[in-house]
Amino acid sequence: MFKIGNVEIKNNVCLAPMAGVCNSAFRRIIKEMGCGLIYAEMVSDKAICYDNEKTMDMLYMTEEERPIAQQIFGSDVDSFVKAAKIIEDKMHPDIIDINMGCPVPKVALRSQAGSALLKNPKKIYEIVKAVKEAVSVPVTVKIRSGWDKNCINAVEVAKICEKAGASAIAVHPRTRSQAYSGKADWSIIKAVKENVSIPVIGNGDIKTVNDAIKMINETNCDAIMIGRGVLGNPYLIKQIVTYFKTGKILPDQTPKEKIKTCLKHFNYLLKIKPEKTAILQMRTHAAWYLKGLPNSTYVKEKLYKITTKEEFDKIINDYMSMF
Repeated sequence: MFKIGNVEIKNNVCLAPMAGVCNSAFRRIIKEMGCGLIYAEMVSDKAICYDNEKTMDMLYMTEEERPIAQQIFGSDVDSFVKAAKIIEDKMHPDIIDINMGCPVPKVALRSQAGSALLKNPKKIYEIVKAVKEAVSVPVTVKIRSGWDKNCINAVEVAKICEKAGASAIAVHPRTRSQAYSGKADWSIIKAVKENVSIPVIGNGDIKTVNDAIKMINETNCDAIMIGRGVLGNPYLIKQIVTYFKTGKILPDQTPKEKIKTCLKHFNYLLKIKPEKTAILQMRTHAAWYLKGLPNSTYVKEKLYKITTKEEFDKIINDYMSMF
């Protein structure tokens, strides 16, 4: 167990706020696997301020997902503050997280948000301090190692965030220019941990239980954050949580168990999305769930042609009966 501000988190495994992935249905699956802290996908501060319907819908969360952090991205202090207040008043998340790591061009280049903020330490301090003073819940920050290989400033940024009032910092040790390529440099997580007194959450390249163990041992971080490693394999969360608690490594899910998780995920999605939208989103998730399973290519091709829940259920159940 560890604490972020006054929020107690029962274990040190966190879900990364993956854009386009971490809606309430996916988060419920992850929570059922025992995840200690869930981060909801990022929302735009400006869109929240303008009461954009699509963005407001993204804020939906359920009680069983708690503790949960809502991530916000932007570049303007006033918009950050206004959006944070709206989110706290409407959704009451346990934590508000500030995105300073997103590398995608429309965020980092066009909006000068996300990882672009790493180039402006003064603005980082102003944003974190202002948001912290505006809300009653703990404020955390997710950063990268820096803008590019010539600007590795994660330690400096982490210290600024702590000084401004952040209650924890998550570090993805790739630069903005790396995006998601190359290898995460875990030594940067270690350096951040050695230079701040608030909890440090390590993120990047955790795909197995052994990766999680190795990150904790190498960096001494307080918690780990998993992103792409759980796509199609949310059971990895349960394996890691179980190991940290008991020292035992659970065997991987059987194909049948994996497919059952896929079906459950789809049913959760249908509760929060129209059928057509749920099917479109589930095609991608199903491809992740079925990856590496026998004859799955044929099944995935069929899924990309369907339009109804009944068709989805039949294809998946027929496939499951093979195992």
